[in-house]
Amino acid sequence: MKYPLIVISIFLGTLCSTVANAQNPESIEKDSITMNALDIQDNDGLYKYILNSSIYLNWIDNGKAFYYQYDTKDEGDVFYLVTSNNWKKVQLFDNASMAKKLSKITGKEVEATHLKIYSLDFSKSLNTFTFNYDKKKLQYNRLTRRLKEIKVKKEESNNKSYLRRLSSHNDSWKSYSKDSLYYVYTYKHDIYLHKTDESDSVRLTYDGAKYYSFNSGYTASHDDTLRHRPSGRWALDSHKYFVIRKDERKVGTMTLVDNLAQPRPKPKTYKFPLPGDKNVTQYEAWLIDADAMAAKKVKMDKYKDQKLEIPRFNYDAVSSKYVFLYRRNRTCDILELCGIDINTGQVKVIIHDENKPHFNDQLISFKILNDGNDIIWWSERTGKGQYYLYDQEGNLKNTITSGDFVAGPITKIDTLGRSFIFEGYGREKGINPNYKFYYKTSFDKNDVTLLTPGNGEHDIKISPNGKYIQDTYSRMDSAPKFNICDMQGNVKLSLGHCDISDLLAKGWKYPKLITTLAGDSVTKLYSVMYEPYDIDTTKRYPIIANSYPGPHTDLMPWAFATDDNSNASLAQLGFVVVTTSLRGSNGRRGRDFHCYGYGNLRDYPLADQKGTIEQIAKRYNYIDLNKVGIYGHSGGGFMSAASILTYPDFYKVAVAASGNHDNNIYTQWWGETYNGIQEKTDSLGNISFDFKVKTNIELADRLKGKLLLITGDVDNNVHPASTFRLVNALIKANKQFDLMVIPGKDHGLGDDYYNNLIRYYFVKNLLNEPRDPHQLLHK
Repeated sequence: MKYPLIVISIFLGTLCSTVANAQNPESIEKDSITMNALDIQDNDGLYKYILNSSIYLNWIDNGKAFYYQYDTKDEGDVFYLVTSNNWKKVQLFDNASMAKKLSKITGKEVEATHLKIYSLDFSKSLNTFTFNYDKKKLQYNRLTRRLKEIKVKKEESNNKSYLRRLSSHNDSWKSYSKDSLYYVYTYKHDIYLHKTDESDSVRLTYDGAKYYSFNSGYTASHDDTLRHRPSGRWALDSHKYFVIRKDERKVGTMTLVDNLAQPRPKPKTYKFPLPGDKNVTQYEAWLIDADAMAAKKVKMDKYKDQKLEIPRFNYDAVSSKYVFLYRRNRTCDILELCGIDINTGQVKVIIHDENKPHFNDQLISFKILNDGNDIIWWSERTGKGQYYLYDQEGNLKNTITSGDFVAGPITKIDTLGRSFIFEGYGREKGINPNYKFYYKTSFDKNDVTLLTPGNGEHDIKISPNGKYIQDTYSRMDSAPKFNICDMQGNVKLSLGHCDISDLLAKGWKYPKLITTLAGDSVTKLYSVMYEPYDIDTTKRYPIIANSYPGPHTDLMPWAFATDDNSNASLAQLGFVVVTTSLRGSNGRRGRDFHCYGYGNLRDYPLADQKGTIEQIAKRYNYIDLNKVGIYGHSGGGFMSAASILTYPDFYKVAVAASGNHDNNIYTQWWGETYNGIQEKTDSLGNISFDFKVKTNIELADRLKGKLLLITGDVDNNVHPASTFRLVNALIKANKQFDLMVIPGKDHGLGDDYYNNLIRYYFVKNLLNEPRDPHQLLHK
């Protein structure tokens, strides 16, 4: 009888800890640091060589002016004042002069290049400002250049102390009506109403129970003896309160064992609905009338195993007539905006939307405006997500945005001006369609205006008066730039740019941005490729794919980062590393791209990843296609294992961390949404659901290369059983592999030990080097 060869990789710990100790920057003279020592550090280690990675604007007088700090090599932080009437930068003070003045007042030596001045408070004329320094309140006059100390009134100090005490009072378990006459709370799973001018609370429900609770975010670990905040909201200025209750009593459980618990290992059991389960979470809507001191369950049953949801952070989903919520069916292709009449409790379907094969649950949204007379609704009905305007009764008024691009989340709404600012993807031709831009459009006509010019990933902050935006944009091959733009997209002022000259001088290099074609030979795929900084193009280098296939996102570094996901530092060990946004991986490119993996949750990204590697290797002859590796975490771990098992002659090494190798035991929403679930009705009208998904377990007998499986033993997201089932299948197939179980770790594994574990595995098995990564850096 043959026995499988299983290498339990505990020995890696010794070598990995050696790497971690050798990386201590304190043991290296600062002036002698080279990228060979820097490259293995994390982002924080590299960012000390960067000036102005971000700029924060301090607006004055509702947008009349602003000041900001800009770091320079010679002077340190330079403070600038800008007024919106002329957009000229004026230096607030000379650093050397200010340092001398501060030294004189405080009696302490103050360095001009290290001024720590914060929270400037300007006068109306902008000629003077005050700030706190060394426990003193100081005032500086820009005209006379005089700095003086201001005595703080005792009453002011006492008042601040009172405010601190007041803010420390914790009554977060109370949910107050707008006029503060009532508040509601939960106690032992039931809901209570309290009238603030009376001492007694009224119990409104009597059937609350464990896993059938009105408590917001209830878990088994909640202390039932404490009061908690309900998962609901008040309807505007009314005394009507709306709440959703989840019934998880019949939902199955999962169990973990905390092996590090003292004195004995401790089990942890939690509710976890699986795809295809007969018993899944059920939802109820309740309406509370505070004046009548009554609670009533709302009749909302329509779809079997439907989900009722108050959208996160959408606190204005109410009007004087309705409370609004989502109702969606289990197959995730029907979505309804429902209004519950706050007076009668009757339910009205305001908007009924269908989207095959499933909704984009990352981007769906709505906004209730003007007391419900305007409803902004996001839909992928055309294949690309756009916004539509409805009235409170569900009548379509007009299309707000349209075109061959995706309209993303709304950033700011101007109800009086009937316009809003939103994210958009793919509208700017010739630019990576994944990059985020910002636009402005009106409610009533399709007049989209670009607010953020510049090729890259954008991020904005809006001035208090809503007239200007601070735009930061960058790419992985371009450090951040900072502009002030108006609401027509005109650049009013360049604030400067991120200075990485010191980082470049140390030998750091930008990664390459690569465009390839997907398996259909039409769809463009976008990658970031990292290389050794001292690459010798006459040599051959193994290539490693760092993968995350989505489908809800791709985890791609669209904006500038020095060592995103440690890919750049991995490359310095002698590899080319590539990460790619694959078909099916995110919703920024529309429904067809996002839903590409529907019905094939295991295999959909594999050919695109392999094809991308092959296309890159044809362009760069220093890439060795005989030495290909792949690694990833979570969905990326699932994909990495699937890749080496599907293409065993192509991939030589794979590291699969926390992978959902068996999606039959991963969470319900993931599998049923992205792989799909079939609804069936028998001759008696009984509805059931059928779920089928491919797993990595089915491919275990195909393993040829080196595979390292990693899992934390208390992972309550992707249960360790998913890894252990693949382990079991590999054992049955008599395959050799490596396994690392990290005690005390949940789904988040990203520490130094974990990163070094991956590095060493590739060094040993792709470079065939017996030495640890630190030794390789100094050979």
